[in-house]
Amino acid sequence: MISVKSEQRCFGGLQGFYEHESESCAGPMRFAVYLPPNASADHKVPAVYFLAGLTCTEETFVIKAGAQRVASELGLAIVTCDTSPRSKRYPGDDASWDFGQGAGFYLDATRAPWNESYRMERYVTRELRELVEAHFPLQNERRAIMGHSMGGHGALVLALRHRDLYQSVSALAPIVAPSEVPWGQKAFAGYLGDDRAAWLEHDACALVAKRAIASKILVDVGTADKFLARELQPERFVSACKSAGQSLELTMRDGYDHSYYFVQTFAEAHLRHHASQLAAR
Repeated sequence: MISVKSEQRCFGGLQGFYEHESESCAGPMRFAVYLPPNASADHKVPAVYFLAGLTCTEETFVIKAGAQRVASELGLAIVTCDTSPRSKRYPGDDASWDFGQGAGFYLDATRAPWNESYRMERYVTRELRELVEAHFPLQNERRAIMGHSMGGHGALVLALRHRDLYQSVSALAPIVAPSEVPWGQKAFAGYLGDDRAAWLEHDACALVAKRAIASKILVDVGTADKFLARELQPERFVSACKSAGQSLELTMRDGYDHSYYFVQTFAEAHLRHHASQLAAR
């Protein structure tokens, strides 16, 4: 059952915020759906699933990015979700901002106690997808995925791991090689343990080498991003895609940082990219 938290008119469409009991995450999870004006029971629309970054929630992108105006024009739905389970509590889950609550890294934990509820890959790719496509006028054959920072990591990895689900993928300031940088190493050690082979199954650079996809991947990164050298390292993804023959459009945006001022500047280009990719399917 879906609980309606609020619904508001927005650019002729409807922005809603909802909650439901999640089996994957062993408790209530929040999500949001924007429906463009042309969405109806008789006219289902393609959806863009947006994955947010560290400390963010299902509200962050739809409140800060200003994406509904473009989604309304393009006839795209936007689906967002929380970044981790919240109801199940574990020792240390709020001790730092980059692990635990608000930092699920869009994977299914295998290490106790996190594996009880930190199953965000299963949640995004299966449970949330099936839920929203059953209850809202969304197409089940055309969907895109995008994200920012940790969510950019999630978008790339889930698209590469679930090639049949997403016909278009993009990322803003993504963590492309989490096995090699502090954010990812901390999360992977905590959620997956010390098996680095398991880590590589959630590393976009490692995955693209063996799971290149047909569609072009769009990535934007700011040159003034304070996490650029330590956490993002987009040059690794450029090299991996080149070796794999993966079509990639990666643009370094001069002077832009990691914030939502960067996200809101380039969100429109990403939505237009997805609309074009999905229309071709």
